[in-house]
Amino acid sequence: MAASSERIAMRARRWLRLATAVLCGAFLVALTLVTVVDVIGRYLLSSPLPGAAEYTEILLMAIVFVGLPAVCLDDGHVSVDLLTAGLKGVAERIQLNLARLVVAVVLGLVSWQLWNHGAQLDSYNEVTVYLRAPLGPFAKATAVIAGVCAVVTFVMAVLRLPKSDGGGV
Repeated sequence: MAASSERIAMRARRWLRLATAVLCGAFLVALTLVTVVDVIGRYLLSSPLPGAAEYTEILLMAIVFVGLPAVCLDDGHVSVDLLTAGLKGVAERIQLNLARLVVAVVLGLVSWQLWNHGAQLDSYNEVTVYLRAPLGPFAKATAVIAGVCAVVTFVMAVLRLPKSDGGGV
């Protein structure tokens, strides 16, 4: 049973990594196009892309939060392992699962605060300056992604899944 759940988890990790890689790649291409069009328009045609700074901000936010699930699935969070580098066997697995639980709690708090911030932005009808895009839905979307990542990380800890190899898609 454990081997079966590990295989399912590895398959799910691979598919989610692929999905996030494709989405992040598409957002990076869009970000590149926005920048190229803005620079060409600004310096060659004396007409910059209207709202380029806001498009850039939104795309950067999308890249960070769409990539977050892949980071969680790979246990790829930034860490300093001065004290834990020498751990092996059971101690290493305990440390991994405790770290996952801490990450899940922190992501849960981040999700909660982002949702509250999005609700506040909604209540003010806050929009971007040039595009007039409402900001509340963006904050709430990031809150949902962070919340899903918190749940996924918690489930990985509870199921004591092995650490991902961090391999490519």
